[in-house]
Amino acid sequence: MSKKEDLTSSEKRDSFTSKTGFILACIGSAVGLGNIWLFPYRVGQFGGAAFLIPYIIFIVLLGYTGLMGEFAFGRMSQTGPIGSFKMALETKNKKWGGFLGIIPVFGAFGIAVGYAVVVGWFIRFLVGFITGSAISSADSGAYFGQIAGPFGSIIWHLIALIIVTIVLISGVSKGIEKMNKIMMPAFYVLFVVLVVKVLTLDGAVDGLKYLVFPEWSCLLSPKTWIYALGQAFFSLSLAGSGMIVYGSYLKRDVDIISSAKNTVIFDTLGAFLAGLIIIPAVFAFGLDPAAGPPLLFITIPSVFKLMPFGRLFGIIFFVSVLFASITSLMNLLEVPIEAVQNTFKLSRKLSVAIVVIAAFLIGLFVENGDVLGSWMDFVSIYIIPLGAFIAAVMFFWVIGIERAKSEIECGSEKKLGKLFEISAKYVFVFLTIFVLIAGILLGGIG
Repeated sequence: MSKKEDLTSSEKRDSFTSKTGFILACIGSAVGLGNIWLFPYRVGQFGGAAFLIPYIIFIVLLGYTGLMGEFAFGRMSQTGPIGSFKMALETKNKKWGGFLGIIPVFGAFGIAVGYAVVVGWFIRFLVGFITGSAISSADSGAYFGQIAGPFGSIIWHLIALIIVTIVLISGVSKGIEKMNKIMMPAFYVLFVVLVVKVLTLDGAVDGLKYLVFPEWSCLLSPKTWIYALGQAFFSLSLAGSGMIVYGSYLKRDVDIISSAKNTVIFDTLGAFLAGLIIIPAVFAFGLDPAAGPPLLFITIPSVFKLMPFGRLFGIIFFVSVLFASITSLMNLLEVPIEAVQNTFKLSRKLSVAIVVIAAFLIGLFVENGDVLGSWMDFVSIYIIPLGAFIAAVMFFWVIGIERAKSEIECGSEKKLGKLFEISAKYVFVFLTIFVLIAGILLGGIG
């Protein structure tokens, strides 16, 4: 390879400039709709604090195995799932690994298509609270219905993708890393402000008790454990895609074990803060904490209407939610962008343009009526767990547990014991299969 070619190659492969930047990017990927939208709903659905017990067990287990594995797999291969899977199977003289890598790439792209639509909803609600239309609307359900109806948020959907495009064109260090360093700390600060406000509301203490004191009988229900597993699995963005790609931008001296631990801690903190805002607020105004998916877009706006200075706190809430959702969308889109750029040797700007335009055009179809829910269900039930399963098999079985463990330990003073080998090679791989099967049988668990 000539010096010119070598320089071009090095310029194409960007990287995170610091461990903090990498961790914040991973937290940004993990903290999203699953934490803010689904977590409070699941807590309300499965007995308050009772749900937190299996959730914590699973998120620690999955972070200890799958999350560290995906980080290390990407760093080892210096590429996304297509290149990683190809490299893994080539160690066994097999040539079709790249085709398997297409599965998680399509999974990330599929979720990104629907996610961009929802980010557009957040922008529309934020504008609605700024202008006052969301507060003055007599019926929050009807207000949301206009936004979520057929082609009801095209302009907002487009704005969401334009914002993310500007960041992604700038690259990993100057775009993704820099934006996460701003948005994620701001997200936590704004959420803490909201928690303080909500806990001062009359009746909020009942919601706090609901979060603190478990209904122990719920732990006897298998569904509590199954949905807690699903919540933890999807919250950590385990899909054999996004975390592998972020890991591929990681330097060899970064401590993956510590990075995974911090990602788990702050991802869980984000979910708890969302619960501390939404559940006590719902109790304070006598609404249903198990209201389901409408909780975020109908119930919570109704709460802000009744709350003193509700318009201001509505703005704060949707700004913070927008930050979390944009950072997650960046990770999802980065997977197909990396695949296009690396596979076809295109410039980053052209790769970003191709992927974002495709996401917008397909998103126009997804926006139509009830298609969005079916689209997201199909991708999350079938493709995402399958991608995570294949990635786990590739790294822990095809590459081999000893080399996998060595790759994870690189850059860390800590060493992984025999428990990790058993947990990663058997328990985690089994759980990815279980998530796939349970999702199919129950119509989705995350």
